[in-house]
Amino acid sequence: MSELRLRKRHRLRQKEIASLARQIDDALGTESFTEEDVVDMAEGPEFNVVFVDGKILAFLPSEKPFLTIRGLLRYRATRRFVTVDMGAVKFVYNGADVMGPGVVASDPNIAEGDLVWVRDVKNLQPLSIGISVVSSDALARKDKGKVVESIHHVGDKLWLVDEPKEPEEDSEKPD
Repeated sequence: MSELRLRKRHRLRQKEIASLARQIDDALGTESFTEEDVVDMAEGPEFNVVFVDGKILAFLPSEKPFLTIRGLLRYRATRRFVTVDMGAVKFVYNGADVMGPGVVASDPNIAEGDLVWVRDVKNLQPLSIGISVVSSDALARKDKGKVVESIHHVGDKLWLVDEPKEPEEDSEKPD
């Protein structure tokens, strides 16, 4: 897997940071980063990313700010979630779209086209970020077919940017 190529990284002003954090907090019910944090933005091939204190914790798919999986792990979200059964976890974890029959719960205020985060029913941990193809009513009915289109998941290029690198072993080891 090739790495994510980012360009034009720049520091955000306090007003920009406050606006970005407010949009994320309103959508997800979080208390995320503040003007006191060091916040940069960079352009990626598919969307812009937001660095908070050196880690990519938010991104802007479809020009709307949203937390990445690492961001969700740091700032616990209470809205825009879709909970899937344990049978769906390995598929969603690997980037598959969410299918209706696998959904066990969801935020009742999700509209079609909203950015959502997908979590497992047992641990309530984030597995992926996606775009809801249906409203919360259809999610509750467990209709057949795709209900969330995945755009970011554990193990993808965006996740691997902040993954700690394993030390490389030297080919020549001392005896």
